[in-house]
Amino acid sequence: MTSRRVSTARDSGFAAALRSLVRGDVRENESLSRWSTYRIGGPATVLFPANGEDVAAAVQRCARSGVPWFALGLGSNLLFPDHGLDALVIRVGKGLDQITQRNAEWVIGAGVPAPLAAKRTAAAGWGGIHKMVGVPGSVGGGVVMNAGCHGAEWRDVVRTVHTIDAQGNDHLVAAAEAGFSYRRSDLGHVVVVSTTVALHEADATRLEEETESLYRWRKDGTPFNQPCCGSVFKNPAVPADHDPKGPRTSGQFIEATGLKGLRVGGAEVSAMHANYFINTGSATAADVVELMRTVRTRVGDKWGVTLEPEVKLIAADGGVMPLTS
Repeated sequence: MTSRRVSTARDSGFAAALRSLVRGDVRENESLSRWSTYRIGGPATVLFPANGEDVAAAVQRCARSGVPWFALGLGSNLLFPDHGLDALVIRVGKGLDQITQRNAEWVIGAGVPAPLAAKRTAAAGWGGIHKMVGVPGSVGGGVVMNAGCHGAEWRDVVRTVHTIDAQGNDHLVAAAEAGFSYRRSDLGHVVVVSTTVALHEADATRLEEETESLYRWRKDGTPFNQPCCGSVFKNPAVPADHDPKGPRTSGQFIEATGLKGLRVGGAEVSAMHANYFINTGSATAADVVELMRTVRTRVGDKWGVTLEPEVKLIAADGGVMPLTS
């Protein structure tokens, strides 16, 4: 049967057709602020898949109907638009959250929160992703953007990534083909179903002590319990003649420019960590974007460095927009 070209997942006919294909839940006019750590975002049609087959069926339906789609994990590192999305949002969580051990290799579902994967493997006496306890996102999202903290990145341990491509086909991508680099990969427009990682045996007590220490560091050093996206900007490349005693990270540059506490509408540069911009309760996406522009301009004027977004600014079609001047 030929699908009607509708271009937006907000079309009630599209949502009804999708419900007939999947076991999971399809919700219309779902506020994305509920599924974003920023607590910002307008309405969208959201699929909560029951399994990988649901994901494939949904992506295939989107391809036939001309509807864009967007894969969503825990909603960190994202800024959704105030007017919502025309793209179908595929919420990767329950149903894609299994963890299985095969000797030194672990298969981890994309919907597993990275801190949970870190704690589970550490408690079993396996190191390698225990430092991811400080990454506030899902395993799938972390793999796609090669997330990391405390000197560890997903590319250090990933062996293969199970993905579903834009036509709804399954692929097993080897790490060498994933194009991992600093805070990105070349996996492209895919839904990650799971990843296989190679870990190393270690003393469980020592690992758990380390994970708890790193968790406390994150809790004490960042606005842990306030709505935010995590780090707003990537760490910049500094000029060769930069003062070695001067700031080097994005947070240090922002703080050294005197911007802690700077506010636009309901968005504010955190007084605790300058590379975290918090939603004080009424922030819109427009507020956050304007604050980002202001901070980037003032840091650039003072230090001659360009801050590039780590947070992804999501457009109505699910694509990523640049931060324009």
